[in-house]
Amino acid sequence: MLKNSKAFSSFSVDDLKKAKDFYQGTLELEVHEGSMGILELHVDDVTPIMVYPKANHTPATFTVLNFPVQSVEKTVEWLSSKGVQFEHYDDEQLKTDEKGIMHGEGPVIAWFKDPAGNILSILENLS
Repeated sequence: MLKNSKAFSSFSVDDLKKAKDFYQGTLELEVHEGSMGILELHVDDVTPIMVYPKANHTPATFTVLNFPVQSVEKTVEWLSSKGVQFEHYDDEQLKTDEKGIMHGEGPVIAWFKDPAGNILSILENLS
């Protein structure tokens, strides 16, 4: 029954205006204001991602949205020039360089947060 459903992702934020400014202005995504006070993030040809306000929002402790890119290095430079700050990790299994990029096991990847503290990533396109 569900295999033909057009599933979509959603996550909460604490301030819809800040979220819209970030996703539309900083990340340059197409953002529509949907019904019932939500935002729709339009990325390529996928079903829109729903962003909804939640008064008692708590940021996720995991990555809620991944953006495959051709070059993580170039995308980190571009986003950094727009004021985005990348996360830095120095764990045994999760180490990033001075730019916040992880090389090694798995894809080249870098993490950053939206204004609500949700974790997003850019990762090198695997295809």
